[in-house]
Amino acid sequence: MPQIIVEDLRKTFHVAVRRSGMWGAVTGLFSREYRPVHALAGVNFAIEAGELVGYIGPNGAGKSTTVKTLSGILVPDGGRVEIDGRVPWKQRVEHVARIGVVFGQRTQLWYDLPVIESFELLRDIYRVPQKAYEAARDELIAMLQIEPILDTPVRQLSLGQRMRCDLAAALLHAPRILFLDEPTIGLDAISKLAVREFVLKLNRQRGTTVILTTHDMDDIEALCRRVIVISDGKVLSDGTLESLRRSVSAERWLTVDLADGVEEVRDADARVVRKEGKRVVLAFDPSRVSPAALISRVCSSHPVHDLFVENPPIESIIARLYRTNS
Repeated sequence: MPQIIVEDLRKTFHVAVRRSGMWGAVTGLFSREYRPVHALAGVNFAIEAGELVGYIGPNGAGKSTTVKTLSGILVPDGGRVEIDGRVPWKQRVEHVARIGVVFGQRTQLWYDLPVIESFELLRDIYRVPQKAYEAARDELIAMLQIEPILDTPVRQLSLGQRMRCDLAAALLHAPRILFLDEPTIGLDAISKLAVREFVLKLNRQRGTTVILTTHDMDDIEALCRRVIVISDGKVLSDGTLESLRRSVSAERWLTVDLADGVEEVRDADARVVRKEGKRVVLAFDPSRVSPAALISRVCSSHPVHDLFVENPPIESIIARLYRTNS
């Protein structure tokens, strides 16, 4: 049986409509109009224990609403959610004791306290036995390399440091499931790599189920074997990255670094995606022309310094999927 079951999940928010002008502002004090926003419009998926799943979509697609519902923060308008046999919003105390949640733009640490004191408070909140807490704390400190900042007040941490501390805080009580909502937002390259490496190790070594929402497609490609794409509150796609690519386009890209004095590349079976100085990126359909044939024609008609063939960036695939279903 799947660890997480979501069936026909629905959630609608009612947003106040602002009237224009001074008179509209005055009348709004006494009577308001509301418009419905369907954040979730029948979402369905199931996740097995130990999976690492990417949950992606444009702004306003329903990603955070889903995570908050699965965490027990929001109560949906309809549908079914079961996580380890529990309904999150009905058995909230029992549920939150077995999950970890990290929101990239919020922290569960106390801003004016040193990091280690926040950890101690969370131990009390989750009622973690002292020996189990110390073992988990020491392991997480070592894995996330945060020992030098344990005595630093949270408000003095950099964003990357705080995010690593938030990850440790979410895992002190050894949850079976971890929800990550934009965990690498605003991080520099080194911090992003550290977070990715930790999440991957957590999933593979501990078997922790991870649901990751992000706009950073490098996170998705580095971590997730399975990707669920959501837009306008509905699931558009659910499968591997490769199956997602195949469902949207079979296109490949040939990147050519031209020698000096060459301005452009033309071929009847390829189109120019972009040109940056001497670098030209060509899109082609392998069913019409093989990569070897296209490379041979380009090299025979243009002085080429270097070239390589690759799949289109996942960002372009996702953007095309959004446009197709908008």
